Amino acid sequence: MNKTVIVSNRLPIDLKFDDENLIVKPSIGGLATGMKSVHSEGNGIWIGWSGLTEEEIEPRYQEEVDLALANEKCIRVPLTSYDIENYYFGFSNNALWPLFHYFQAYTEFEHTHWESYKEVNQKFADVVLKNVNDGDTVWIHDYQLLLLPELLREKRANLTIGFFLHIPYPSYELFRTCPWRDELLFGMLGADLIGFHAYDYVRHFISSVARIIGLEVRFNEISYGDRIIKIDSFPMGIDYDRYHSAALEHSLRPEKTKSELMRNIELHNLSSGEGKLILSIDRMDYTKGIPNRIKSFEYFLNKYPEYKGKVRLVMLAVPSRENVPQYQKLKRETDELVGRVNGSLATVNWTPIWYFYRSMPFDDLIDLYVVADVALITPIRDGMNLVAKEYVATRTNGTGVLILSEMAGAAKEMHEGLLINPNNFEQIADTIKYALEMPEEEQKTRMDALQARISRYDVERWAGEFLKSLYDTKNTLIPVITKKIDNDIIQEMSLQYKEADKRLFLLDYDGTLVGFKNIPNDAKPDQELYTLLDTIAAQKNTEVVIISGRDRKTLESWFKDKNYTLITDHGVWLRKKGMDWVCLENLKADWKENVRPVLETFTDSTPGTFIEEKEFSLAWHYRTADVDLANLRIMELKHMLNRLLANNSLSVLEGNKVLEVKSSNVNKGRAASRFIGDNQYDFIFTIGDDWTDEYMFQEVPAHAFTIKVGKGKTTARYFTSDIIQVREILNGITK
Repeated sequence: MNKTVIVSNRLPIDLKFDDENLIVKPSIGGLATGMKSVHSEGNGIWIGWSGLTEEEIEPRYQEEVDLALANEKCIRVPLTSYDIENYYFGFSNNALWPLFHYFQAYTEFEHTHWESYKEVNQKFADVVLKNVNDGDTVWIHDYQLLLLPELLREKRANLTIGFFLHIPYPSYELFRTCPWRDELLFGMLGADLIGFHAYDYVRHFISSVARIIGLEVRFNEISYGDRIIKIDSFPMGIDYDRYHSAALEHSLRPEKTKSELMRNIELHNLSSGEGKLILSIDRMDYTKGIPNRIKSFEYFLNKYPEYKGKVRLVMLAVPSRENVPQYQKLKRETDELVGRVNGSLATVNWTPIWYFYRSMPFDDLIDLYVVADVALITPIRDGMNLVAKEYVATRTNGTGVLILSEMAGAAKEMHEGLLINPNNFEQIADTIKYALEMPEEEQKTRMDALQARISRYDVERWAGEFLKSLYDTKNTLIPVITKKIDNDIIQEMSLQYKEADKRLFLLDYDGTLVGFKNIPNDAKPDQELYTLLDTIAAQKNTEVVIISGRDRKTLESWFKDKNYTLITDHGVWLRKKGMDWVCLENLKADWKENVRPVLETFTDSTPGTFIEEKEFSLAWHYRTADVDLANLRIMELKHMLNRLLANNSLSVLEGNKVLEVKSSNVNKGRAASRFIGDNQYDFIFTIGDDWTDEYMFQEVPAHAFTIKVGKGKTTARYFTSDIIQVREILNGITK
């Protein structure tokens, strides 16, 4: 029976030793709650770090720790204090965390940290691989494990792998500053489905993939080798019923059972008459905008002095990474700001800010949510922000106002809240006033809509939707007609090749025999390719034909002394082995005088593009152009060319990062058909990588082996991943 394996940096278990006794407690984090049902069903397991370094677990206790975790269906990844210092506090939190949250000034790219990050991701991979079988599903979580999907894919190609990033994904302009950007992107692309909280992050990731590593992107699908990876957004929810039920229970609690915090709050309400409470809850982190929030509250009180003595900000900051200099500085700044505001504005009966720097029990959190008239949540950047959803879930009487930063992922689905720019003090002050004065009817209208959405798309629905999409992606992306070449197919080809009396190889050049280059003339044949083709061409009754869109001058310079047949310009020129060039088509080139100025105009306005002029065609290359700009220009150029060429026997051919204007009567299929003619080839091998080769696949006899390089819509019988495999296949058939 296939199983689901959850992988995250930390296990959903808290372990500690108390007088040599091992204490095991379940975590109550959002991820632990969301994955509870997935983890508990069937024979699923959770893999991650236990929270105790190897130095903290004495050898005599290791078996006890492993057994305790096994009872919770968990398996630990053994990490040392060095690993935690360099992989976790180093690369994960000093490089990725600030970079992905747009705090580039805090980003530190240390080679030692990067090496540790790679080593720890490999440690996770080793543990996962020991505990999975082909057909299992692996769901990997968050920024600490960006390399893990690819490490698993390399060893177990038949795994179903999902990856979810719980923090923002930055824009391409920011992400490209990372020295190891390619490795991180390829690492994530080992997954079948990559999920983010918001569509903005999907868009940024797709842009990075297209611009940095140049993979083909169609809508939200990325073609990578012989796979298609789907990218989508899944806004994470909360355990709505837990928070809503707890709030209902608190409202019915007898006076004597109320917490000390609740009694103090009620005392405030009595002393201040119509006093209002504004609630702020965050981890002490520079991404949360805590100093700006304090300053904007101070600005509000000075701009609207009638609220002095009537409004209090209750601010809970949960300690985090207290040994990191940036966090220490943030703590000092926060303390000083609270002290300054309270010192300058407080009265005998009123303190504007109640500031708590500590964790609070769940019951106390519910108390704060229940009594707060307004929730003020203003992160500078946040992947989601579940506090906003928790506040909404606890508003059992339908009142209360949510003020939320538009920079939080939650803002994309919580439009009924009052959305603000966390850097705009004027706007925040006015919004606080609006929230405090909002009529109860409007409060309930907004809150009803928020609660309906948040209760419907809770954390279990989030997990379920992701897994459903993962299974659908894996199942729908299996080719129905085109088969991937494997060893059995290569052996079948080899057998037919050996038994054949007359053999033909029709080989595309760019993207098939050699990789693409930014400058086309740099894509010269290497010695390995020469040796391979020479070996095949030397065999008895075997014809090697390179059939390319290249011009004859270029192919002549590369293969002039070779015993191959060359067909150039998509089928205009033919040079049979040992013979002179023959023109297969009677073409004119005077049309180029009208088309060239159009291409030149687009070249001038699109950096990274250039024109390649061939004898009977013009090609516009855009391989090094900005992806988004190129896509815009292509649409414009195709529209203009189609109008210009409407009454001519010319057509626009779209290849790999190139548009080519040529005669409509010329294509590789026509040339291949004419070359085969009446020759009785009983073995035909045809291979190419783009739309220009589809004509060839359609025209060769039905018994021919047709192979597309890369994955995509094709009429070929088979497909393979890349040029390395192309050479392996040719070697496998003919050796």
